[in-house]
Amino acid sequence: MKKLVALLLMLLLVMSASAALAYPRVLTDQAGREVAIDKEPERIVSGYYISTSACIALGLETRMAAIEAKADTRNIYALAAPELIDLPSVGTAKSFDLEACLAAEPDLVILPKRLSDAAQELSAFGIPVLLVNPESEALLSEMIMEIGIATDTQERAEDLIAFGVSQLGLCGEMLSHVTPVSALMLGNSEYLTCAPGDMYQSDVLAGAGAVNAAAEWTGGTWAQLSYEQLLAMNPQVLVIPAEAAYTAEDVLSDPELSELEAVKSGAVYAMPKGFEAWDSPVPSGVLGTLWLASELHPDAYGRELYVQAAKTLYETYYGFTPDEAAL
Repeated sequence: MKKLVALLLMLLLVMSASAALAYPRVLTDQAGREVAIDKEPERIVSGYYISTSACIALGLETRMAAIEAKADTRNIYALAAPELIDLPSVGTAKSFDLEACLAAEPDLVILPKRLSDAAQELSAFGIPVLLVNPESEALLSEMIMEIGIATDTQERAEDLIAFGVSQLGLCGEMLSHVTPVSALMLGNSEYLTCAPGDMYQSDVLAGAGAVNAAAEWTGGTWAQLSYEQLLAMNPQVLVIPAEAAYTAEDVLSDPELSELEAVKSGAVYAMPKGFEAWDSPVPSGVLGTLWLASELHPDAYGRELYVQAAKTLYETYYGFTPDEAAL
């Protein structure tokens, strides 16, 4: 954890220095592309829920011209920026709507790295595109800072990153003497999927005093599991993400899993559903780590610390006070 905090602080210093430049600003995005931002963007298109949430946290909701599909399913939009729900849709990462994006007349587009082909097409029209890939705490901070520099909101980006760094640092210090537990972050669609070591979810587990039982597995998407593989891993803890299509009871009642240590001890935890997917690399993803730490190691990191952090983050960067009962 100390290594992570040091890395993020170094990132802030390096990127903050580059932000002192006036427009035009040239950034290297998370796909390694040089992107020139000629002027402060007034019309922003975000084709990725992760970057849209970051834009809200940076106070950019009034500059959004279009966003990704299914905005009406995102609790955080209804709570923090309901005006986004009625914006034009540019589709999904699997089915990006280039024409809708062009129709929004953007002067900055933010897309996930896997939409590199769409970025190339948009660039041909002279539209700057940032490709983002926030698959770790450090890369999430890098993404936030890049959006901040591109949109001239770098001071708020620095504050947001510093808040996350301080909370993770405090949590890490309080957990420094606990024995890490073996845990598995299950997938959204079914519980015979999990997050391998390359995914952001692995950082969530590590920050909460757990070791990813699938740490040796590779890949940037949910990995398929067999019952035999899950039983062989035999994690002490199972974590269910907020957007899962199943419940903890489904897992606990599956007879095929009755000998799993996490099932025998009842250590199957479902993330709170009321806000965002805290297992994903959104600015509030730090709350996933803090929530899990308070569940796994309540004597070391108490729930009151997590609740206070959640209230501070959402009040400061999203403009609403979360319902404590939903936390």
